[in-house]
Amino acid sequence: MPRFIFLWTDVALFLMVLAVFAYIWRVRRSPALRATWSRVAGDRAAMCSAVLLMGFVSIGLLDSVHYQPRLPPAANAPAGAPPIYAPAVRSLLDTLLAPSLLAKPEKTYSAPLASYQFTKESVVDAQGVVTREFPRLVHGGAHLTDPATQTVPDVLERLILGLLGGLVVALLAAALLTLWLARRRGPGRVAPAQLWRGRSDVPWRAMWLTLLVLCLAVGGLGMLSTGYHVLGTDRTGNDVLWQALKSVRTALVIGTLTTLAMLPPAIGFGIAAGYFKGRVDDAIQYIYTTLTSIPGVLLVAACILMMQVYIDKHAAYFDTSAARADIRLFLLCMILGLTGWSGLCRLLRAETLKLREQEYVQAARAFGVSHWRIMMRHLLPNVMHIVLITAVLEFSGLVLYEAVLSYLGIGVDPSMNSFGSMIDSARFEMSRDPMIWWNLLSAFIFLVTLVLAANLFADGVRDAFDPRSRRLKPSLKPLAGGAR
Repeated sequence: MPRFIFLWTDVALFLMVLAVFAYIWRVRRSPALRATWSRVAGDRAAMCSAVLLMGFVSIGLLDSVHYQPRLPPAANAPAGAPPIYAPAVRSLLDTLLAPSLLAKPEKTYSAPLASYQFTKESVVDAQGVVTREFPRLVHGGAHLTDPATQTVPDVLERLILGLLGGLVVALLAAALLTLWLARRRGPGRVAPAQLWRGRSDVPWRAMWLTLLVLCLAVGGLGMLSTGYHVLGTDRTGNDVLWQALKSVRTALVIGTLTTLAMLPPAIGFGIAAGYFKGRVDDAIQYIYTTLTSIPGVLLVAACILMMQVYIDKHAAYFDTSAARADIRLFLLCMILGLTGWSGLCRLLRAETLKLREQEYVQAARAFGVSHWRIMMRHLLPNVMHIVLITAVLEFSGLVLYEAVLSYLGIGVDPSMNSFGSMIDSARFEMSRDPMIWWNLLSAFIFLVTLVLAANLFADGVRDAFDPRSRRLKPSLKPLAGGAR
């Protein structure tokens, strides 16, 4: 039985998942929230992006279940001896990827789908003659006897099998979705056949097509990974696709935890400044004006360096390298959140200044309702659309910000995979001759896909929750018809 390790970011991620389910339960019980989110569900781009985001979230959660494998007992171990666990911490994602070549390193660089090393080495033959040649990889393409003639047919065969497997999974998902929609069909519901023709409020067909593309990509890459390094290897021989998948969790942690750390001071100070005005407003404005006057990168760098000194002086608190890297990531999120709340605070202050003059707030004050109750019952619910929109929009910006910080060397721990670390190492590889391009391209594809999906989903949330950006086309249709 392995010993499970609960890292700080693991606990935070799963608590956020529980919070999301609690919010879904609240939405189902609130007609107003249900109507608002139904507008999000009707946005085709937002829902297709949600499918992609669910794929990234699944990877992040699988990589957040950490454990230490139990080692077999020694031959001379006495009976009743305590179990011994491996020093390396693994995740459930590592276990799922173990059968493939993603977790099997090579010696150094190798190109995508290659069977030979990318750089030449001195090889001594049986006669003692030293020659310079490209040696065979230890794992990639090792099953081929003649890579020059067998690589293309073998790659095509594996690719077709992976695509067929992905197609079967997508068709099974479509069948389950159709069955579920048919069972919940009632008065006013649309038939499943009409749903697949695109005649429904929720774009099920577009979502399934997105899932189909995702399943085909996963099936093709997964099948090719059983025999090749699909996206090549880096300088130390680690698989680039494996690094990209492990970097997804880092991006999700940076985007979500930093946003959550930013919300309490932004909401508290913003509502208090707008409601009380006067000296309270002046003091809060002074705080966030002083904070924003300091260059953000310098402020974050100073905090991170002080944090690193503390970690180095208290190394005994962290029993594994994974715990050490995780606490640095967790504190980095807290630092980014506590130094980046001023923008949302300004928005909430401006909105609260307008809301405090509304009749229901004035009536509550006239009846002697306490300030705390007015802020919690009347002001906070009416600014939550700004909080939700800003939180979703900040996610993509924070993911990109982590890449910049890691590129500057003040981001996550060097032992932790991240897109910024991949981009940082690629700046030396792009200047080589011949150029090593696959590391940067892989980080670019995964990062752009994640950020683009988050931005499109954020646009759908903004259109649904912001009253000023809601579309007026349905209300204008009768006028257009009358004009004709």
